[in-house]
Amino acid sequence: MKKYYFTSESVTEGHPDKLCDYISDTILDECLKQDKNSRVAVETFASKNKIAIAGQLTTNAKLDIENIVRNRIKEIGYDDENVDIDYRTCDVDINITKQSSDIAMGVDIGGAGDQGIMFGFACDETKNYMPFAIDMAHKLSAKLTEVRKGREIPYLRPDGKTQVTVEYVDGVPSRIETILISNQHTPDVDLSTMKKDITEKVINKVIDQKYIDKNTKIYVNPTGRFVIGGPLGDTGLTGRKIIVDTYGGYSRHGGGAFSGKDATKVDRSAAYMLRHIAKNIVANGLAKKCELQIAYAIGIEEPVSIYVDTFGTSTIPDEEIIKIIKNKFDLTPKGIINYLGLQEPIYSKTTNYGHFGKENLPWEKIIKLV
Repeated sequence: MKKYYFTSESVTEGHPDKLCDYISDTILDECLKQDKNSRVAVETFASKNKIAIAGQLTTNAKLDIENIVRNRIKEIGYDDENVDIDYRTCDVDINITKQSSDIAMGVDIGGAGDQGIMFGFACDETKNYMPFAIDMAHKLSAKLTEVRKGREIPYLRPDGKTQVTVEYVDGVPSRIETILISNQHTPDVDLSTMKKDITEKVINKVIDQKYIDKNTKIYVNPTGRFVIGGPLGDTGLTGRKIIVDTYGGYSRHGGGAFSGKDATKVDRSAAYMLRHIAKNIVANGLAKKCELQIAYAIGIEEPVSIYVDTFGTSTIPDEEIIKIIKNKFDLTPKGIINYLGLQEPIYSKTTNYGHFGKENLPWEKIIKLV
């Protein structure tokens, strides 16, 4: 019997990095609503009561970026510059230019918007074909936001993190070893009350009790108070939560972030496509676990390489799986965009609690492969 432990983390929508991701993805969506051919590469930076927007836009869309920023901060629930950030009083600095003509020259004819490597992954550990640890961490983070906004736990503030350590036995999740939750709160809360509320209204509502036993360790704000949060407690930046966004470290990552980028950027679109293919390889019974890698050259349509690893779980040779992929899917940037419908304003739905494992996104659709 082989036993090991694996840990993944997630963050709430109020985490400063996720605040930045959400603003960047909303700007992208607003561009696509007005101009489906928009080219967008937008970064957001958050610090003490200040938001800075920078990047490249080539679009016919007319945008009120400052209004977008303030509305998103308000939606998340930040309204106090003394403990995080205030949507009403924060400074908004905007520095936007147009996409480089050198990049556009290759993209306009259907080539990739950059060189790079991307990965996709799926496994049969959960119903949504995600690794168990990251799936549980995301669900806990989403529940923290739900009970905060629904006033079930009224003293919570927007910033928070979750972390789940899973014990595996012979490659199968058997129990949860540790649950860690750190969430911003108002100054007056008693920490023992907070642990009780989060255990009852978050952990016990999300985690199947068969995975929790007398040895499971539960930590809630283990360092004590967490009053100062958001961009006042830590700066935020678009693209810093790439492991949270994908597979929680359970699978490899090509290094490129997603948020704020339109689909001509293969960092995003190819990663979505590979998730779709990997998920369907597992869902169609061709393997229990599948990781894919693809590589592109800037301005070139076809990928320069495709790699498959099913970790010895496949029912057919991996070489046959590569043939199926090549015969079934158009992996040019244009082909991916058309297949997944990536010129639609869907991106702000992806920002929080993972870009994968959500059934309402096009790359999560299960199809017949063979």
